[in-house]
Amino acid sequence: MGKVRTESVKNLAKDLMNKHHDKFTTDFDTNKRLVEELAIGSTKTIRNKVAGYISRLKRIEMKEEGAETPSA
Repeated sequence: MGKVRTESVKNLAKDLMNKHHDKFTTDFDTNKRLVEELAIGSTKTIRNKVAGYISRLKRIEMKEEGAETPSA
């Protein structure tokens, strides 16, 4: 069974994705540094959870983009 993310983590991640969509990547460490800069006042645990969720969202987004383009 997977772990459940709280609504506050999801909301913060979605807000950051909407405002700074082009800055985030699929790399957790890069996203962790960005969240540290952008989310003022978050704890280390929250920062890591948000960065992990953003990384997952970006991976899903990349997978969907690959599925949309038909292969030759």
